[in-house]
Amino acid sequence: MNHPADLSAAELSACYARKDLSPLETVNAVLARIEALDPIYNAFRHVDADGAREQARQSEARWSRGEPLGALDGVPVALKDLLHVAGMPTRMGSLATPDSPAPYDCPAAARLREHGAVLLGKTNTSEFGCRAVTESALAGITRNPWNADHTPLGSSGGAAVASALGFGPLQVATDGGGSTRAPAAACGVFGFKPSYGRVPCYPPAHSGTLFHVGQIARTVTDAALLLNVIGGPDARDWYALPDERRNWLAGLEDGVAGLRIAYSRTLGYVRVDPEVAALVERAVARFAELGAIVEEADPGFEDPRAIMQVLWQAGVARLVEQMPAAQRALLDPALLSTADQGKALGAGAYLEAMDRRMALGMHQRRFHAHYDLLLTPTLAEPAPKVGSGSAPLFCMPFNLTQQPAASMPCGFTASGLPVGLQIVGPQHRDDLVLRAARAFESAAGAHAS
Repeated sequence: MNHPADLSAAELSACYARKDLSPLETVNAVLARIEALDPIYNAFRHVDADGAREQARQSEARWSRGEPLGALDGVPVALKDLLHVAGMPTRMGSLATPDSPAPYDCPAAARLREHGAVLLGKTNTSEFGCRAVTESALAGITRNPWNADHTPLGSSGGAAVASALGFGPLQVATDGGGSTRAPAAACGVFGFKPSYGRVPCYPPAHSGTLFHVGQIARTVTDAALLLNVIGGPDARDWYALPDERRNWLAGLEDGVAGLRIAYSRTLGYVRVDPEVAALVERAVARFAELGAIVEEADPGFEDPRAIMQVLWQAGVARLVEQMPAAQRALLDPALLSTADQGKALGAGAYLEAMDRRMALGMHQRRFHAHYDLLLTPTLAEPAPKVGSGSAPLFCMPFNLTQQPAASMPCGFTASGLPVGLQIVGPQHRDDLVLRAARAFESAAGAHAS
C-alpha cells in the first residue's frame, strides 16, 4: 500500500472499510508530512493537529462499528483561510484581521463535519484573496512544490501546494477570477470551479457574485466526492442553487465520445508561451482520439478585463470602507490603492459593467448552444519566479459568466513546471466538465507527462 498521505480520498475510504488503515494512522501520516515539508513550502496558515487527531479517533470508532457518517468520514480536508472554520482563526492573509477563533462554520465546513471529515486547518492565501500570488505580510511566501524558487500563483496557492505535497487529499479553495484554477495549473493538480451557487458561501465575499467555492484534489474522482458533500443549498446563501440531490460520481466514466468541443488557443486576445501552447495542443488532440468532435473556435468575446476591474475595485472599496482606521492602516498599500479606485467609481460605471457582464453571459449561452465544452490553456505561461505573477486571463471570463470550469494537468515544461488545460462547460453543466476531465485523466494519467 502507498504511504497514507499519498492515497486518494476514495482509496482511504476503501482502506477504512477493509480495516487496512485507520483514520488516526492517516492523520498522523499527513501531519508528519506537513511538519517535515511545510517549513519549506508554507502551504498552511494554521494546523489544528490536536483537533484533527481527536476527530480521527471519533471517526475510527464509527468505522469500527460499521457506522461511518459518509464517504469522507475520516478523510483529512483543509480549507482556504478565506473561509470560516469554527474554532480556527480566519486571518484572510491579513494583518488587519483578529487572531481569534471563528464562531461558526462556513457552509462547506459545516457539511464536512456532518460527513465526518477531519478538518486539518487553514491554507494560505494572499491578503483577502486580492492578488494572483500567495504572498502576504501576515503569512510570508508560499512556494511552488515543483520548484521552490517559483510561485504557486494564487490566491488559493496554499491549497494547491497542500494537494500536490500530500497534505490531505482534499482542499476547499475559492475562485474569484482564477484563484482555484491558476494555482492548480501551476502545481500540477486538479482544480474545479463549480457553477456559481453550486457550493454555498457564507459570509458573502467582498467580490460578490464573482466568488465561487471550489475544490482542489489530486484526482477528478476525489473532487466529485468532495462536491457530493459540500454542494447543495444552505439557507445562509441566497444565491445557492436548488438541491439536486445529485451524485456527482454518476456518469463520471461516460467519456467524451460524440461531444462537440471547441478549442480556443488564445480566446482571441491572450499571448501564450510556445511551450505551454504545444502541451495544451497535444492534450486537445487526446479528446479527438477519445471520440469527441473537436473544432478550433474562439468564443468571440472581447478581453473582459475592464469589466472585471470595475467589479473588483468596487468590491475592494466596500471591504475597506467597513474597516476602522486602525485596521486600514495595516493593509497592503496596493489594496488601499485598489479601494481608492473603487471608491471613485460612480454608480453609472458600475451598472455599465454589470450590463456588459450580462451581455458576456448571454454570448456564452449562445456559444454553448453549438459546443458542449470549451478547451483553452489555463495559464498563458508556466508559473513565474516568486514575487511576480499576472492575472489569469484564460480563467477570468468564466467568473463573470459563472460557468463551471476546471484545470487539468496536461504535462510539464522542459524546466519541470506543470502546465494546465482548462475545461469550460455551459452554466450549471458541472457534470460535463467533470466527465471530460475524468476522461482525459483516465487516458493521459494523473500528470499527463
